[in-house]
Amino acid sequence: MENWSLLSLCVLLGLTTRWAVSLNSYSGAGKPPMFGDYEAQRHWQEVTYNLPVHEWYFNTTDNDLNYWGLDYPPLTAYHSLLCAHVAKLINPEWVELHSSQGYESSAHKLFMRATVLVADLLIYFPAVVLYCFYLSEGSNKKKVGIVFCILLYPGLILIDYGHFQYNSISLGLALWGVVAVGLGWDMLGSLAFVLALNYKQMELYHSLPFFCYLLGKCFKQGLAGRGLFMLVKIAATVLVTFALCWLPFLTDPAQVLQVVHRLFPIGRGLFEDKVANAWCSLNVLIKIKTILSSDTQLYLSFAATLLAVLPSSVKLLMNPTTWRFKLALVNSSLAFFLFSFQVHEKSILLPALPVCLLLNDLPLPAIWFLHASTFSMLPLFLKDGLLLPYVVTSSAFLFFSVYLLSALEQSTEKPRQGRYHLTCAPHMGLGRVARGTFYLSIVAMAGLSFTSVALAPPARLPDLFPLLVSVFSFLQFLGFLIYFNMVRITETPAPGTKEPKKTQ
Repeated sequence: MENWSLLSLCVLLGLTTRWAVSLNSYSGAGKPPMFGDYEAQRHWQEVTYNLPVHEWYFNTTDNDLNYWGLDYPPLTAYHSLLCAHVAKLINPEWVELHSSQGYESSAHKLFMRATVLVADLLIYFPAVVLYCFYLSEGSNKKKVGIVFCILLYPGLILIDYGHFQYNSISLGLALWGVVAVGLGWDMLGSLAFVLALNYKQMELYHSLPFFCYLLGKCFKQGLAGRGLFMLVKIAATVLVTFALCWLPFLTDPAQVLQVVHRLFPIGRGLFEDKVANAWCSLNVLIKIKTILSSDTQLYLSFAATLLAVLPSSVKLLMNPTTWRFKLALVNSSLAFFLFSFQVHEKSILLPALPVCLLLNDLPLPAIWFLHASTFSMLPLFLKDGLLLPYVVTSSAFLFFSVYLLSALEQSTEKPRQGRYHLTCAPHMGLGRVARGTFYLSIVAMAGLSFTSVALAPPARLPDLFPLLVSVFSFLQFLGFLIYFNMVRITETPAPGTKEPKKTQ
């Protein structure tokens, strides 16, 4: 009973934090003519409610794709349609074709914020609780502490409840996939992940580990027997789920091609804003967007991403375990963020999700990464007027996570990655060196946050502070990619232990 009371309190505090952040400004508030992501989500409700399905992704007189045209998969469009029906019942002006563009009011803001909260409660929160209680080790109180830390992660809260998006839906569905396959419910896990992928195409960041983990389990059971039957069931689940999600568009190949074209806008270039990945940071020294053709940029990013993703995925394919699956999710998504084509600063939430799953196993590196990921989006938060929520939520997460998980004390010990240990843990940035570097990083991020607000940049370098934030964040993320890959390389089974049967 005590554990349930603590869990309920944690969930309540997570909800309270989210609603407190939602009282602040949002993307593009009062900034015509394009406004921002808030208007994009509202506009998609307007489009999906008033136009037939075959016009949702096409440029027409009633659907100007240059004004926040739909560029997410069909499941996002269906969710927008569902929200639009509710909005129509409350106030038809909110989704009136054309005349509702740029609509802003306190009542509509309350409605939009509520839709995010409902999605969180239905999808993300249950997945977090199930993961922590069924796929993490430790006492029940420790598991409740991990639930609280994950729910308090400021990056996701500030983007969904401040900036305004629905990332908790795709991330929550992906987490449902992790929980399901971790418990041996492979078809249910495949279903959940396909839904995540059909909500946001950026879930491709997690796709290779899911593929390799499930295929590896099939190989392990033998493709001449049970493994083949399992593979057929998983493949059928994936194909049927995709077909159902895309059903309204499958009658016309032109519809499918147009949706795919909208999902992958190759023509937008290697990167746009100041994002903490390799290409934006490298562009400071070498103007790769100028000296390389668009095709060359595309091939270069593809090759770099593939090289960074393959090691973890191949090892997972050869020996699928829950621990390797979590590591592969981190390494794959982080490699995609650092090296893939057309990355946005908000995409750091995709590596952040699997890193949250390591809070019990590698507390200090996980806390460090999650704090750095929030810091990397600072220019976006400042642009949206979210400085105070950024400071409060980041400070609260740092304090509670370090306190509840005893991260700084545990950094001198070998981490408990489920049933594995690291053969060279003392040489991998743990102990005093780790604590010292962690403190220095926190001070540096706090200093850059302060200077970004308090000081005016030089007239010749108006983007100086956003660039410093992105480059410093990139260096940290690159270090984390190396670290997590070293964890993957140096792990060996602990004596006398073996992977639980459910993960085979």
